Amino acid sequence: MPVTSDVDADSEDSASETDGDALPVNELFESLQGEGRLAGVPSVFVRTSGCNLRCWFCDSYHTSWEPTHATMSVAEILAEVESYDADHVVLTGGEPLLHDASVALLEELDARGYHTTVETNGTIYRDAPIDLASVSPKLASSTPTPENDPRPGADEADEAGPTDASEWTERHEERRIDLDALASLAENYDCQLKFVVSDRADAAEITDLLGRIRDAAAVEIRDTDVLLMPEGATKDRVAQTRPVAAELAQEHGFRYTPRLHVNLWNDAPET
Repeated sequence: MPVTSDVDADSEDSASETDGDALPVNELFESLQGEGRLAGVPSVFVRTSGCNLRCWFCDSYHTSWEPTHATMSVAEILAEVESYDADHVVLTGGEPLLHDASVALLEELDARGYHTTVETNGTIYRDAPIDLASVSPKLASSTPTPENDPRPGADEADEAGPTDASEWTERHEERRIDLDALASLAENYDCQLKFVVSDRADAAEITDLLGRIRDAAAVEIRDTDVLLMPEGATKDRVAQTRPVAAELAQEHGFRYTPRLHVNLWNDAPET
């Protein structure tokens, strides 16, 4: 079910200002979970629009750089979720924890017996019933620059717009790591840390950041809770980054996670 009403892309955290009973929904669909320890599990995906970061390689471009959505009440989302057979629900984005209504939705899903996964960048903590926190801290290699601006025609623009990559470079870099939020997520939820790997240079930052998270959290974070995932939203790009992600996982004793949905359906929507 694609839902793509226009929203204001000039807002800093695009689409984050929703009330407690409604969410900006970019997509709502059933597919296979493509990433992490539950890869392959049939799941209903609720993809919210709006993000406080701007990864240049974002694979959900229309939730961040050029956000689109339809506003749906929690009741409407639940009715749509219940129309599918899957008993796993993935709340993703964008950054779903930007929105107050995400907590209300998670509470209702929990009351109905659904297993819930929240896919988050780890910069926001909320107290909610979450069965699996799939936390993807963003590395320095995710930071947007004028050279890697992902928007079509960005390099041909006469003037920088309010969401130009150069403006987001500093914002993204300032926000991408929040150790307090990361520690709280690890302490309060069954948590997997999922790092996107672009090349071997990411390894040093991953191990350094992992050490900092372990120091900050009052719980054990096992190597088996750390997953390395190849960067890429297309089969061709994943084919380039997959070998190094797998090699680094082997070398450091971490887990490798595929991008199953990309391998199966390339960059098709609702996958």
